[in-house]
Amino acid sequence: MAVTGAVLVLFLVGHMLGNLKAFLGADSFNHYAEWLRTVGSPALPNRTLLTIAEIGLVVAVVLHMWSAVSLARRAAKARPVKYAARVKPQAGGYATRTMRYGGVIILLFVIWHLLDLTFGVVNPKGGQATPYDRLVAGFAPDRWWVTVFYLVAMAMIGLHLRHGLWSALQTLGLAGRYKALKAGSTAVSAVLVVGFIAIPLAVMIGVVK
Repeated sequence: MAVTGAVLVLFLVGHMLGNLKAFLGADSFNHYAEWLRTVGSPALPNRTLLTIAEIGLVVAVVLHMWSAVSLARRAAKARPVKYAARVKPQAGGYATRTMRYGGVIILLFVIWHLLDLTFGVVNPKGGQATPYDRLVAGFAPDRWWVTVFYLVAMAMIGLHLRHGLWSALQTLGLAGRYKALKAGSTAVSAVLVVGFIAIPLAVMIGVVK
């Protein structure tokens, strides 16, 4: 769970930084997208490293979900009888109670996100348009519901990430610094969420067009 979570966090950081290139204009964003497809060329065929990274991400997601189910089953088996009194867990709160539902929302969002901005299947501009054009068309004002879905998914990712970071730190035996670590987990999650939602909001208000 921790290893796959770390892989996904690193991906989120890199993906967010790449997305922010949209603020530098179409040429910068399209050049970045082209670089992802050609990195390693000419030593390697185009998309070789990108395909390897994509396969690694899929494996990480599958293993992360498998770990979550396995840990939940292990916890249930270890404690078949419920506690007489409900005790709020140290890493509790809304994020803890919505991890499973948030995971489903995130999975559905990833599927839509790929169909929309990567393959262009449900994008108004289609798959032949440039990445920048698909980005702008995907979050156009008349498709406000896509932006709302994106914002909800990012909120779920933020809660998921906040809880995951805190849980990992707690597992390392750092619970004694509860307030500082919880604040740090919240800060990291907030930065990522703000970085991601900045793009669709910028498109909606016409800053990125």
